[in-house]
Amino acid sequence: MKLRVLVLALAGLGGAAQADEGMWQPHQLPAIAKQLEAAGIEVDPKQLSELTRYPMNAIVGLGFCTASFVSPMGLVVTNHHCAYGTIQFNSTAEKNLLKDGFLAQTLGEEKRGEPTLRVFVTESITEVTDSIRKDLDQTTDGRARFDAIDQRQKQLVADCEAGGGYRCDVYVFNGGSQYFLIKQMEIRDVRLVYAPAEAIGKFGGDIDNWMWPRHTGDFAYYRAYVGPDGKPADFSENNVPYRPKSYLRVEAEGVDAGDFVMVAGYPGRTNRYRLAEEVRDAIEWSYPSLIARYRKLLALIDEHTKERPDAAVKYAASVASFNNGLKNFEGNLDGFKRIDAVGIKQAEEARILAWAKANPDKAPQSAAGYEAVRRNLAEQRSRRDRDQIMQLLAGTGLNAAARDLYRINVEREKPDAEREFGFQQRDEVRIEGRLRQLDRRWDPVVDRALVEYLMQSYLQLPAEQRIAELDRWIAGGDAQPDAAALKARLDALYAGTELGNADKRMAWFKAGRAAIETSKDPALQFAVAMLPAQLRIENQVKTYNGLDSLYRPQWLAARMAEAKSQGREVYPDANNSLRVTFGNVVGYSPKDGVDYRPFTYLEGIVEKHTGVDPFDATERQLSAIREQRFGSYAVDGKVPVNFLSNLDITGGNSGSPILNGRGELIGLAFDGNYEAISSGWLFNNEVTRCIGVDVRYMLWVMDAVDNAHHLLEEMGVKPQFER
Repeated sequence: MKLRVLVLALAGLGGAAQADEGMWQPHQLPAIAKQLEAAGIEVDPKQLSELTRYPMNAIVGLGFCTASFVSPMGLVVTNHHCAYGTIQFNSTAEKNLLKDGFLAQTLGEEKRGEPTLRVFVTESITEVTDSIRKDLDQTTDGRARFDAIDQRQKQLVADCEAGGGYRCDVYVFNGGSQYFLIKQMEIRDVRLVYAPAEAIGKFGGDIDNWMWPRHTGDFAYYRAYVGPDGKPADFSENNVPYRPKSYLRVEAEGVDAGDFVMVAGYPGRTNRYRLAEEVRDAIEWSYPSLIARYRKLLALIDEHTKERPDAAVKYAASVASFNNGLKNFEGNLDGFKRIDAVGIKQAEEARILAWAKANPDKAPQSAAGYEAVRRNLAEQRSRRDRDQIMQLLAGTGLNAAARDLYRINVEREKPDAEREFGFQQRDEVRIEGRLRQLDRRWDPVVDRALVEYLMQSYLQLPAEQRIAELDRWIAGGDAQPDAAALKARLDALYAGTELGNADKRMAWFKAGRAAIETSKDPALQFAVAMLPAQLRIENQVKTYNGLDSLYRPQWLAARMAEAKSQGREVYPDANNSLRVTFGNVVGYSPKDGVDYRPFTYLEGIVEKHTGVDPFDATERQLSAIREQRFGSYAVDGKVPVNFLSNLDITGGNSGSPILNGRGELIGLAFDGNYEAISSGWLFNNEVTRCIGVDVRYMLWVMDAVDNAHHLLEEMGVKPQFER
């Protein structure tokens, strides 16, 4: 259910100003005011460009999803799948909130979120391109260039965060053409308020994921808390609900077909300005290899949790993430099959290179930059299998914990400005949070199975991609590593480690580098043995990124100049920063003879209901439908559930508020359609659609099904049914 709509424009730069395409930076909106007005907006576009005014100051990030304030008491609405990790964190086999749902009747009943959960309120976006790129254009050493940029970013961030209570980061736009410093208030005490039962919040499950028609109540509520002084604070019983400067007004009447809608949120990544050969790599290697690995990982989790409900709960969020990724990869490949994606990109590149040659004063380095990017890609391609396996291995529970413990102790020996990104003083709270919550997300039997599979995959790599340190660890010396040696090593590691114990884990958190390096714990010994290889791989990545930051902007300059010559505004690829996209409520035709209408209704839930997961609607919901307890949430006797729009979204937009032309809440974005998954690479306005949960369905569930009347009243909505 996580949004992931990836693609490039079939014509022009990909920033062509259509009402249904474009992930616009807020400051760009006044420049496209005429298009916004023609599409039906009622709010002044200049108002949307100002982050301190309604509705933009009500939009918040969660770090992985988007959310928004909907009450003066810090109530936050987002997707159910965005809150899934928190719900899982508070669930056990005996008290499964995933299955049963959760509703806090009072502030005191609200559930503490996982230690790493945050609400980020964006307060300012400042361009810092000159500060980052000054005197660097002639630096062609990749690692030196990376280090210079890294140092300047860290200094800007440190200055920005000096007052405390804020999270600042420098974001890269257009391949390194522009840099912006984004300052966000970081609210650290976030609590679960309400989540409907999984049979509502995840109705249709992975079968319906990315599909239309949909009937999913993908919404949930958090509350943001701060200290009594109104400033961000760690969790405390003395904390009070945050008072946002603005909160979204709920328009209970929703929208109709054809109406203007817009989304403000934090889209993750798109690849619309990538080269043709990067598209080819995705088609021929990246997606097929990830599909195979994800299927195997899912099969192993299923095998080792099937008869163990407690372990199944611990891996519920992981399974949802893997399944979402799997369907995304498969959808991208299916999307690429329908068009000649590589051919389109090749033709586009040829056109832009020809334009640049004809206009040498507009982008003089574009051809050289283009060829340099290609050379850089070829070098990276030579080690891609190794890097993919090692990245997946780094995400396994025990390995990740051991790596974090050792690396943070190593980095603490350096001045903070010289510490590795992600391991500075500002990051220690997050690392500690990850370590503390491991018990809720990890099982040794499952973890062992996943690690063994990934390491066996590593043993199949060609010699030139092997890692000497890992070979020696597996073999126990200079012998040839094999499957038997690997099994023996892992047997000893999982039998001997104490990192599965939270108290032991946290004792190592500040034990110091020397203590870890002399530890007898086999998991820590593995982390110590692998650090030289880790640093070597990091150097390769940093060198690649440094060169890319020089050459890709040279190539993209031609794309931007060509668009400017035609009077077109250009939006950057998504990069987790705040964006606005706009369009209309509209259906689509995926193939000959099939026309999808833009709304689904309660009757579709009854039609899909089988009583078997994932089509097992709750009895309370079915009863309310049978009794036609619809109230004013119905339109012509039917309550809308989900709806389609041609909004341009991707992963990270999950939970984004869908607003009408007045900036009022009329739904939440939660998914894209299967036919358009490849739109993150090549945009196709004919079929690219955003799937949203209708506010009328959200309110109806809260009112008629779950009796969340106090939350409705807090949001300014009058309940229609008896408590």
